[in-house]
Amino acid sequence: MTIQTSKLSDPAVRAFVTAVNAHDREGFMSILAPGATMADDGNDRDLADWIEREIFSSHGHMEVDNESNRGRDLLANYRNDTYGEMRTRWHFEVEGDGRISRFETGQA
Repeated sequence: MTIQTSKLSDPAVRAFVTAVNAHDREGFMSILAPGATMADDGNDRDLADWIEREIFSSHGHMEVDNESNRGRDLLANYRNDTYGEMRTRWHFEVEGDGRISRFETGQA
């Protein structure tokens, strides 16, 4: 059963999912801490390249099914125009200022 984005527990993660689903690049970038990093399927990736390719130019969209770790770990169905839909896991590290310093994703 999908969790409504507005009901996600962690404010930073909620803002991340909201920005992805709204294709809001400015909102997305504002939730990331300076120097933020990410990994996909266990491999560190260039953040700017990855978000352009996997989210914004391919119309990424997340539907969250489960959250744990105070809302910082998600299981979601993720889809974009390049790969279609897949079951994914997400982990977020959030700084004291409420911005995401690192996220990791991959197939679940």
